[in-house]
Amino acid sequence: MARGRGDGEQKKRLVTWIVVLAIVCSCLYIYSRKGGTSALEYGSKSLRKLGSSYLGGEDDGDEASNKLGEDLQDGVMLKSIPVCDDGHSELIPCLDRNLIYQTRLKLDLSLMEHYERHCPVPERRFNCLIPPPPGYKVPIKWPKSRDVVWKENIPHTHLASEKSDQNWMVVKGDKIEFPGGGTHFHYGADKYIAAIANMLNFPENILNNGGRVRTVLDVGCGVASFGGYLLSSDMIAMSLAPNDVHQNQIQFALERGIPAYLGVLGTKRLPYPSRSFELAHCSRCRIDWLQRNGILLLELDRLLRPGGYFAYSSPEAYAQDEEDLRIWREMSALVERMCWKVAVKRNQTVIWVKPLTNDCYMEREPGTQPPLCKSDDDPDAVWDVSMEACITPYSDQNHKAKGSGLAPWPARLAAPPPRLADFGYSNEMFEKDMEIWQQRVENYWNLLSPKIRPDTLRNLMDMKANLGSFAAALKSKDVWVMNVVHEDGPNTLKIIYDRGLIGTVHSWCESFSTYPRTYDLLHAWTVFSDIEKKGCSAGDLLIEMDRILRPTGFVIIRDKRPVVEFVKKHLSALHWEAVATAEAERESAEQDEDDMVFIIQKKLWLTSESFRITE
Repeated sequence: MARGRGDGEQKKRLVTWIVVLAIVCSCLYIYSRKGGTSALEYGSKSLRKLGSSYLGGEDDGDEASNKLGEDLQDGVMLKSIPVCDDGHSELIPCLDRNLIYQTRLKLDLSLMEHYERHCPVPERRFNCLIPPPPGYKVPIKWPKSRDVVWKENIPHTHLASEKSDQNWMVVKGDKIEFPGGGTHFHYGADKYIAAIANMLNFPENILNNGGRVRTVLDVGCGVASFGGYLLSSDMIAMSLAPNDVHQNQIQFALERGIPAYLGVLGTKRLPYPSRSFELAHCSRCRIDWLQRNGILLLELDRLLRPGGYFAYSSPEAYAQDEEDLRIWREMSALVERMCWKVAVKRNQTVIWVKPLTNDCYMEREPGTQPPLCKSDDDPDAVWDVSMEACITPYSDQNHKAKGSGLAPWPARLAAPPPRLADFGYSNEMFEKDMEIWQQRVENYWNLLSPKIRPDTLRNLMDMKANLGSFAAALKSKDVWVMNVVHEDGPNTLKIIYDRGLIGTVHSWCESFSTYPRTYDLLHAWTVFSDIEKKGCSAGDLLIEMDRILRPTGFVIIRDKRPVVEFVKKHLSALHWEAVATAEAERESAEQDEDDMVFIIQKKLWLTSESFRITE
C-alpha cells in the first residue's frame, strides 16, 4: 500500500511538471509569434532560400548550387518576407556596433576601427524588411527640406539640445528646423562660405571661383549644412561623418536632401580615387591630424587635385594656449614637408594649397618624411585598402599640365576628361555613351511621368555608374546622384569625379554605408546579372535595396528578362508594385534582344506597432 501511494505521488508530480512545461512552452510560442516579424526569424527555411540559394550562397545540400535561371523555372511566387522588429528601424548592417560587440571583434578604438565597415557573415544577416519608425511620413520635398524635416522620420532630438548654442538644429512642434549653423559657424553656413571665398579673393565672394572649384570633401560634416549651402553655388560636397556619438547626423543630412556618406578617417582609404576634390574642409572636426606620421593628412593629400585647397577652422589655427601652439607648430611643419603652402590665414581659419606639380617633391632633402609613395602603389585602389603614410606624386600628364586639365563647371560635365585615356576610351566613345544615356533617361522619365512631379525625386543612386552618364543626363533635374562603381570592375569613379559628379566604390554583395530610407530612386543597370556571376544573393540584394529606398520611392531595373521575372515574383513580399515594363531600346546590333526595363514603386507601409495615420 505504501508503495502504491508513492507511485501515485510520483505520477502527480510528473503530471504537474508536464503541465508547467506545457504552459511555459505555450508562453514562449506566443511570445515568439508576437515578435514573429523580428530579425531573429532569419533561420526559417523560406528565408534561408531567399537569402542564399537563389544565387548559390551559403546553404545546405544541392540548394547551394541553384542559380538565378534555375530558380526562375520553379514558378514560385514568394508571398511574404518577415519584418524586422522596430528596434532595427535604423539598421546599417556593415556599421552595426551590436555586431561588433556580439562577435567580439578586436579593434583599435584609438584608430577609429570600430567606425569602419565590418559586415556580418551570411548566417548573421538580417534577412527581413526594415520598418519605418512610428508616425513616419513621406519626406518634405526639396528645396524646403534643406531647412526642415519631419521629426517623426528621425526621432532623435539630442543634437538639438547638445548643439543648441551652435544652431545645428531646432525642434519646433512636429518638425526639426536647420538654421544653417555649425560648430564653427553659428551664424550660418552661407556667411561662412562667403568668408572663405573672400579669403581666397574669389570673384564676388563665390566659392566656386567661376566653376574651377566644384567637388568638395567635408570631413566631420555634422548635419551637412556646409554642403547644403554649397549647392546654390553650383558646388557639390561629399559630406562625410561616422556613426559616432553624434548618431544620425548623416541620416539628417540625407533626409534634408543633401549628399552625404557614412565614413571615417581611420585605417582604410576613403572610397574615392586620387585627385577627386578641389577643396577639403574641416570645421572643428576633432581629428588628430598628427597621429601616425600624419597619415590622415596624407589621405587628404591623396584626394586633393593639383592646386587643391584644405580649409581648416579649428582652435589650433588661432588659440594661444601651450597645447594648441604645439599642435599648430607640428602641423605647420608637417604640411610644409608635404609641400603645402599657406594660401591665407585669417581669424580662426587657415587655408592651405597643394602644389600644381611634382617639383617641390623632387627638391626635398633625401630622407625627408613623409616619403613619396612607392612607384607600384595604385592611388586609385580604395576598396578595403589600408592608408599609407606617404605622398602620392602626380602622373606625368598632371605634372606637365601643371594641374588637372579639367574644364570649369558646368562645361566639364560633357568634356572628355584627360584620365579617360587610362581606360583606353576615345573621345568618340565618351560622347556616344552620353548620347545613349541621354536617350535612356528620357525614356525612363516618360515611363515614370504618370507617377512623378518635378519635386518627387531628390536623392538618386546609380548602382552601376560606369562613366556617370546616367547622372549627367539628369543635369536639368533638381536631383543629385550617388554614383556607385563596383569594386572589382574598371575604376571609372575617377572619370565621374573629373566630370564634376560624386560617388563611391562598393560591392553589392554587401550592404551599403547608409541609413534606411535615404534614396528616392535606385537605378540598377545589369546589377543583378553581375552579382549572379559572383555567386552572391539576389534575395539579399532585393532586401538591401528595400532598406535604403524611401517609402514611395522607385527602382529602375535594366537587365535580362529572367532577372525581371525573378524580381516580379518578390514584389508582393517586398510591398513593391510594378509601374511599367518595356523592352530596352535597341542601340546597337550587339545588344541583347532580351534586355528589359522594369520600373517599380515601393509602397508606404507601417507595422502595427508603428501605425499612425499620416498625410
